[in-house]
Amino acid sequence: MNRLSADRCAAVVQALLEGTSIRTIARATGVAKNTVARLLGEVGAACLKYQREHAVSLSCKRIQCGEIWTFAGMKEKQPGSSVRGLVEQGDAWTWVAICADSKLVAAFHVGKHTRQDAESFIVDLAGRLANRVQLTTDGYRAYLTAIEDAFDWNGVDYTILDQIYESAPEGEKHYGPAARTEAIRKPIMGGPYDQYSSSTYVERQKFSIRMQTRRHTRLANAFSKKMENHRQAVALHFMHYNYCRPHMTLAQERNGIYTTPAMAAGLTDHVWRIEELISLLRN
Repeated sequence: MNRLSADRCAAVVQALLEGTSIRTIARATGVAKNTVARLLGEVGAACLKYQREHAVSLSCKRIQCGEIWTFAGMKEKQPGSSVRGLVEQGDAWTWVAICADSKLVAAFHVGKHTRQDAESFIVDLAGRLANRVQLTTDGYRAYLTAIEDAFDWNGVDYTILDQIYESAPEGEKHYGPAARTEAIRKPIMGGPYDQYSSSTYVERQKFSIRMQTRRHTRLANAFSKKMENHRQAVALHFMHYNYCRPHMTLAQERNGIYTTPAMAAGLTDHVWRIEELISLLRN
């Protein structure tokens, strides 16, 4: 972004990472909203490229996978919607794989909630791992064939964690998460340990996405208008999470030393500043 100073670029990117909408950033900083959107696109694309190239040969031992929903352009369920079935509008699912030890987001994928998307996500994840892992997913059936194809049968210690939620009383409507009543572990292949079959960290990461990425905010008009913009925003979020944001649990494990997931995974030796993240544009 040649027309913006380094300080203004950093201020805009920091605001994007704190869950601020593009129009709000434009009003607060005086930067045109089209310039903010263009900066997000360029930085997001650079972050996506960097993570694809550098998040490899990961020595993870336990991986948790999950998906989180939002939409781009318009909800697919809208009656008479002309976008229904189109790849670049409608439902937008973010697939996430997080390492339970380093807290690194090892792989992510933005697309639909289909068998093809499950396969793309799991193949990408498998190609980034250096050793056998214990893998936990929810009960989405597309995971079964995707994991067997990517890891081969018994090439991974795999558990399905089915979570059962209570239904709303008859006649009542409540907007919010239902209470979980039961979690059922189903060993599928390999020899997974029950105590490591958990979705705790991936569920917390999904909460962080909703809190820190404005495009995932429910009941608001800040949703992505295009799927490509959404991919770039998600890539920026995960780059910042992995490289720039110290994780408090990791710091406690290391006697108070600020540590990011990328540091814990051996991908870098320091906490990145926003300016360093933006410098990816020059590379």
